[in-house]
Parts: sequence; C-alpha cells; structure tokens
Amino acid sequence: MMIMIRSIIRPEKADAVLAALMDAGFPAVTKYSVAGRGKQRGIKIGEVTYDELPKVMLMSVVNEADKDFVIQTIMDTARTKGKGAFGDGKIFVSEVEESYTISSGVLDTAAASGGVPA
Repeated sequence: MMIMIRSIIRPEKADAVLAALMDAGFPAVTKYSVAGRGKQRGIKIGEVTYDELPKVMLMSVVNEADKDFVIQTIMDTARTKGKGAFGDGKIFVSEVEESYTISSGVLDTAAASGGVPA
C-alpha cells in the first residue's frame, strides 16, 4: 500500500527537510507555497493580527513500510530547537488507492523505494 504524507512547515525549514528526505533516500516530493493558521489563530504583533502566515506544504507518496521513518525525518528536521514551538507545522497521512504515471499511462501498484512523485 502507498501512503501520502503532507507536511505543512515553516518556510525557513523547507530546504533542510527536502535535503534530509533526499539524504534518507526519498527524493520525490512536491512543494507548495501556502498560507494559513493553526490553533493559535495566527500571531499578534502590537495591535496587528496576522492570521494567515506563510507556510510550505511538502507532499510525498511512500510505501507504508517507510511511513514512520519519513514522518520522523520530517519532524526531526522541521521542529524548532528542542521541544519545538507553536507554528512548527502539522503532518497529515492518508492512504493512496491508486497512482498513474502520466507519460506511460501505467497504473503504479506500489511506490518505488524512493517514493512516488506527485
């Protein structure tokens, strides 16, 4: 089975997370620039509230057997010093029923060892 891992992280952590995934053998990642807020409802500086903060979403599809390793790699790299901080991000995991390679039209039955590009 294939698993999709979507992680929303701080923009300044994106390059480090991408490098860590590459070094760990998971180079296939799709990167989006996104904006949003978590439970803390943004950040207030003085009288101004910034309720949509810039974030980066990384999306990768991996074999189920690699799920925990990839998640831990992302967490360890994206977390702010020590125990982390509000705004470090969130990881979402879901099953992938099917994937197709557009160029060949082939139905992929299992993710390649390095992940399946989105």
